[in-house]
Amino acid sequence: MKLKNLIECRTEIADVEITGITCDSRAVKSGYIFVCIKGFTSDGHKFAESALEKGAAVIVAEYDLGLSNQIIVNDTHAAYADICAKWFGNPADSLKLIGVTGTNGKTSVTYMLKKILEAAGNKVGLIGTIQNMICDEIIPTANTTPNAYDLNSLFALMKAKGCTYAIMEVSSHALDQCRVYNLDFEVAMFTNLTQDHLDYHKTMENYLEAKKKLFKMCKIAVINSDDEYAERIIEGLDCKVVTYSAGNDSTYSAKAVKYKPTGVDYEFVSDTDICHIKVNTGGKFTVYNSICAATAAVELGLPIRLAASAIAELPGVKGRAEVVPCDRDFTIIIDYAHTPDGLKNILTTFRECEKNRLTVVFGCGGDRDKTKRPIMGSVAARYADFVIVTSDNPRSEEPAEIIKDILVGMDGSPTPYKVIENRVEAIKYAVETAAKDDIIVLAGKGHETYQILKDGTIHLDEREVVAEALADI
Repeated sequence: MKLKNLIECRTEIADVEITGITCDSRAVKSGYIFVCIKGFTSDGHKFAESALEKGAAVIVAEYDLGLSNQIIVNDTHAAYADICAKWFGNPADSLKLIGVTGTNGKTSVTYMLKKILEAAGNKVGLIGTIQNMICDEIIPTANTTPNAYDLNSLFALMKAKGCTYAIMEVSSHALDQCRVYNLDFEVAMFTNLTQDHLDYHKTMENYLEAKKKLFKMCKIAVINSDDEYAERIIEGLDCKVVTYSAGNDSTYSAKAVKYKPTGVDYEFVSDTDICHIKVNTGGKFTVYNSICAATAAVELGLPIRLAASAIAELPGVKGRAEVVPCDRDFTIIIDYAHTPDGLKNILTTFRECEKNRLTVVFGCGGDRDKTKRPIMGSVAARYADFVIVTSDNPRSEEPAEIIKDILVGMDGSPTPYKVIENRVEAIKYAVETAAKDDIIVLAGKGHETYQILKDGTIHLDEREVVAEALADI
């Protein structure tokens, strides 16, 4: 493809033939465009000369690098997204895009809405934390929202497979880094905003502003009116805005909610209709996730009863309040809760159930927001009957130091706890010491089947660890 078809450029280089695009200097090949991206830990501008040595045809930068074949732009993040879209033929233009953003609930909402849209006869693509999907085909993922090249590659595959919708989890990082730059969303949904990713955004204000960008790119905004940040998300929007609530008056509301350990039931109420909704996952957060998905479906023109029927058939999402089969007189739950609010939600959900003791096994990620560690310790001590503090993904940090930060939040609490640094041993201890009618919540890893350590990534599937522990009892 000619350079002039990918980016505005000088006449003398307009007809240069481009063979590929990358923002990773290690991936540069002859004829590539190398886009200098300023990342969280490194700046691509430092690798421009290395890219040229490997055969890059053009360098796209934000300032003059003194190179003859450079193109200078205001924002290389945005330029990269635009170039990638053109490289793949702007495939997103052929899809109806639906985006979900918020601290918690994104994955569950996307799976529910995918089920609803498929029940209406649509072919649907999904991009998210657990995996990417094109209809039933599963494509592994590394990020909640892929980089612009991988994102447009997925859109192109979805288009080729006949998808009409693409549902995305849209992370604050992706919005801040322009990975979804210049995309038009039919519907954008806001689930909630609680403390997370402050290692990157630094302040909640910056975090909020990153999230809000999505709602300036959509036709319809679906907003959780119960969240304290709802009004600030809505403020200044030019698109159509509808709200949903788990009990309060809103455009769409959940009324007469009934909670059970294995699910929730409620009445979906709007000005024009009432419909019973049943979900096969427990907890108030499930009410929010399901009514968010149902609201989006209705706003897309689908019958609410079709949405309710599809949601009722969904067995649950891996790693989200997932009940692990164990054939014992106690219950084991795996959940992705890795924020203070997420941990509180999952613990309060099962605290309301008939039980003997509620045990939580959790840790906090390394190289991430340190300020939430003592908060999560405090949450665990407040809502669980017994706490086992362990490792999550320590990354480059020492697990013991992360645990020390967590324990600060538990100081002075009467809740008994035990520190077992090795996560496998912590899970086995929880299972081996479980009593009749106990509920054990393994929080933080969810769908993940690995653990990121200082020396590399190892296999760790909590379901397998549970099975091994049960076999030894």
